Amino acid sequence: MERQLREHTELSCAGCGVRLQSESPEQAGYIPEAAIAKEPVICQRCFRIKHYNEASSVAINQDDFLRLLGGIGETDSLVVHIVDLYDFEGSLISGLQRFVGNNPVLLVVNKIDLLPKGMNMNRVRNWVQKQAKAQGLRTVDVVLCSAKRNMGFDHVIESLDRYRNGRDVYVVGATNVGKSTLINRLISDYSDMERELTTSRYPGTTLDAVHIPLEDGKAIIDTPGIVYTSRMTEVVPRSFLGTLMPDKPIKPLVYQLNEQQTLFIGSIVRFDFVEGERQSFTLYLSNALNVHRTKLDRADDLYDNHKGELLGTPTTAELETIPEWTRHSLKVRQGERQDIFISGLGWIQANGGRGALIDIYAPKGVKVMLRDSMI
Repeated sequence: MERQLREHTELSCAGCGVRLQSESPEQAGYIPEAAIAKEPVICQRCFRIKHYNEASSVAINQDDFLRLLGGIGETDSLVVHIVDLYDFEGSLISGLQRFVGNNPVLLVVNKIDLLPKGMNMNRVRNWVQKQAKAQGLRTVDVVLCSAKRNMGFDHVIESLDRYRNGRDVYVVGATNVGKSTLINRLISDYSDMERELTTSRYPGTTLDAVHIPLEDGKAIIDTPGIVYTSRMTEVVPRSFLGTLMPDKPIKPLVYQLNEQQTLFIGSIVRFDFVEGERQSFTLYLSNALNVHRTKLDRADDLYDNHKGELLGTPTTAELETIPEWTRHSLKVRQGERQDIFISGLGWIQANGGRGALIDIYAPKGVKVMLRDSMI
């Protein structure tokens, strides 16, 4: 057994070909040490697909993921790109179009269950199409769904039937977008798991996707999730994710602010209304986060004395593990409704169209940007 433990790092998964490892369950190739002696030797991800019809998320870095994408362009396939509506710009794969070649792209927008109740979904869909086009992504269709709440999944299946035309289906997406939940639904609704799990290796990389057989001999290919460190979800401790990521419809928070006022969003983000006429701002973020208003000239002292306590989580100890704040100075255009988007946190809508100068303080590396309002 000791010899097996020493040598297993040189083994590859018999299911997907990835190098096996027992240190990181969330990374590709994980196998519990107790399973190393079993035959065939397969990673936990392949084991769960084969025996339980259930896929789990694994992640790879950006360079490896881009090499993986490069192989898709050489195939004749349907590409299903899953994004998180709540973190749209943070989860959209930049430059996807140039990697997939002429293959059609079906954009599946997950987590619509988090939107406030009563939303006009046609308007949201039109907004998604516009944003995707602005990012250079050409899509054959956009489907809104919630894999977790089983909303709109019949439309996902209908779109796969419409655009697949007997081809393989490659599923791509970032981490934490609900890809594994959606894959599990596809496995149960769309795949014949009586067949043996099959594999295929991309040229130029040792990281492999898992092929889930379909009845017509083709496959759904589940690719590892790409890690974007520009998302708040990737820089905060796991213990804080339950507070950061909403799990039920958001209840928007509206604040009427004068210039030189500040909002602290927990102890993780600071919003300064630096200059502009009195106007309202609507916060679309997890309702588990505490929001505290103060005057701009008191903000520094308030944060120094009350971060992790009065201002809310993350705790002081957790903040020590998070990158220090970077300031982002943004100018909201007069006469337009715009969102201040903070990847992984949510967004703040400037409602008045009166123009404003805003400073956002967020952990270094987290994407902060202005965009046309979603709502």
